Amino acid sequence: MATLEDVARKAGCSPATASRALNATGAVSERTRRRVRKAASELGYRASVQPAPGRSYRRPVVGVLIPSLTNPVFSSSLSSIESRMLVAGHGVVIAQSSYDPAREADAIAALLNDRPTGLILTLCNALKSKVLEADLPPTVLLSNLPTGRYTAAVTVDNHAAGRELTEHLLSLGHRRILFVSGNFSASDRASLRYVGYRAAMEDAGFSPLEALQIPFVTGYDQLDLSVALNAFRPSAIIASNDLLALGVIGALRSEGLSVPRDVSVAGFDGIAIGRLMERPLTTIEMPDASMGAAAASLLIDMVDNGAPARHLELGHILRRGCTVRGI
Repeated sequence: MATLEDVARKAGCSPATASRALNATGAVSERTRRRVRKAASELGYRASVQPAPGRSYRRPVVGVLIPSLTNPVFSSSLSSIESRMLVAGHGVVIAQSSYDPAREADAIAALLNDRPTGLILTLCNALKSKVLEADLPPTVLLSNLPTGRYTAAVTVDNHAAGRELTEHLLSLGHRRILFVSGNFSASDRASLRYVGYRAAMEDAGFSPLEALQIPFVTGYDQLDLSVALNAFRPSAIIASNDLLALGVIGALRSEGLSVPRDVSVAGFDGIAIGRLMERPLTTIEMPDASMGAAAASLLIDMVDNGAPARHLELGHILRRGCTVRGI
């Protein structure tokens, strides 16, 4: 097991300096602090903390903002972030916005009260968010595209994912395809998926339907699609995420319709419950756990090693299930 002396030797400093750097006590240059924390991370060092009299030990933490703790997508990313931060010797402080742009500023202010060494943020819309106008500690955007000021981000190509799923339905003969989504103001990911849907429809020579937008926080088990079904007569429905797709399937059944015999349904995310259904859900699988781990690693590299901000784009996969059929 690595000792403090091992860390100091690898970092090229005295044990006393290494202790100050790890415990955030006393004067240590930023360069030395990064070098010591990198050495501790590489050696797997875990301090047995003995705070100085009158002082309390403060473990370095990072702040993480997500839209919802109940959505498996974000819980998967969060689990990977926590695991990666544990290895690096960081704690994690969590806040959620409940898909409400107005709550983001308060949530981030709460995170900043813990004096985090860095932030990982999933915002409703990064390009419109007021919180990114402020000076923040090193910040990585998770699932949001980078902005001119905050260029560190881990994303998937949601536009391409929306296009690919729509093209799959078009290839099976569907022409009346309805896009059901949470409010676009609450999720730029959903908005980009819809733009991809529109592009695929228009390129194929068909008129895209206006999206049916509902609140993300609405209980999907109470979803009522009767008006939309009568107005649009869709042969297929794309939901902006898998939880909503499951709600769509329930709403169709309440109308006496069968999936996929009467209406095909597809979603995005690839959550486990979609695979456990009697008819596994057709979906675009997103690398949620890998995205969380990548965001954590990128932030650690920026904080501990002074690495430059980068934009990492991960791939997605179309999973053909049993909720879509040809017509």
